[in-house]
Amino acid sequence: MHDIRAIRDAPEAFDAALARRGLPAQSAEILAIDAARRARIHAAEEAKAAQNAASKAVGAAKARGEEAEFQRLRALMAEKKAEIARLEDEARAEDARLEEILLGIPNLPLDDVPDGADEADNVEIRRRGTQPEFGFPAREHFEIPGIAAGMDFEAAARLSGARFVVLSGAVARLQRALAQFMLDVHITENGLTETWTPVLVRPEMMLGTGQLPKFGEDSYETTNGWWLVPTAEVTLTNLVAGEIVEEATLPRRHVAHTQCFRSEAGSAGKDTRGMLRQHQFEKVEMVSITTPETALDEHERMTRCAEDILERLGLPYRTVVLCTGDMGFGARKTHDIEVWLPGQGTYREISSVSVCGDFQARRMNARFRPAAGGKPEFVHTLNGSGLAVGRTLIAVVENGQTEDGGVVLPQALHPYMGGRTRITPEGALV
Repeated sequence: MHDIRAIRDAPEAFDAALARRGLPAQSAEILAIDAARRARIHAAEEAKAAQNAASKAVGAAKARGEEAEFQRLRALMAEKKAEIARLEDEARAEDARLEEILLGIPNLPLDDVPDGADEADNVEIRRRGTQPEFGFPAREHFEIPGIAAGMDFEAAARLSGARFVVLSGAVARLQRALAQFMLDVHITENGLTETWTPVLVRPEMMLGTGQLPKFGEDSYETTNGWWLVPTAEVTLTNLVAGEIVEEATLPRRHVAHTQCFRSEAGSAGKDTRGMLRQHQFEKVEMVSITTPETALDEHERMTRCAEDILERLGLPYRTVVLCTGDMGFGARKTHDIEVWLPGQGTYREISSVSVCGDFQARRMNARFRPAAGGKPEFVHTLNGSGLAVGRTLIAVVENGQTEDGGVVLPQALHPYMGGRTRITPEGALV
């Protein structure tokens, strides 16, 4: 959420930043509501002062036997009491209007984020790895015989409907191995703290990280008001919600492997084949809680953590910085890491690493106490996939496919697969 004081101090800059996101100016409406709210608060304070003065004078008038003055002061006290209640109600209503507007406005992009309308305007910053050359037409993951044997979309449709899959045998083990491999690297080499969190959360947790109120249709709400998390960003970031932490404890770096749930609202017709876009999927999520001064360095560090997983798996990828028109709601700057998928002949997103500034912290009221003293300040938050497990599985099998319909597995996964090195065309591990 945005700092109303910053909007008061620089409304033109606020509107200019929104314009970079393709949004209309909103400072005039925001400041008009803010002025109305503050005017009612001021008027209520003046009415309270008049009420207090009358309260002090009424006893003296009674003692002097000034009945008429006594009655006037009593009437004034009753009048001010009603006026105060009315003004406070009106101030609360204006405050609610202001909060509703501010909660619906996305974060402001950093100055170095490229301007643009959509993904076509994203800027590539590096490319790593060599795309495999096959002596045969590359297949998509669900077309590879050894993998198709362990992917059952028809059974999943009977169980749950479209955009679900049942994995079995070697493919199920491969997915588990990938998640374990990612966790091990992040914990033992990247210094992240393994964290296990619920997948059901209260609505205020979704509001804190920005999924609510604007994007409720993208997630699943249970009948008792809980929400299924679309990503562990929700739970990991909210670990500091409502807290004041010591600066000496920052940065806090978490990693969690969780099931994630998304309704995929608005994605009708996109990636309907295979398991690229599912309602239920797995991610290994990274979240960092930092000070403002270290956030941008942490963004680069997290990006490298995600890229390193792909390099260890021998998967070609490229990293792009998203333009203003393609960034997520809560981000100030985002690096998308896109892995090469031979079956599609293109790069597809496998991780988004975003720095959010104090945008989420204000919504969560998450602060830190500076080591040098002074008032608590809002923390800065970052999040990123390290990586999306299902998409990594797709990349592994498509890049490792063989002409006979099998898959050669990356060497980094061999210890996690019981020493097996490939999947046969029949779907067996050998």
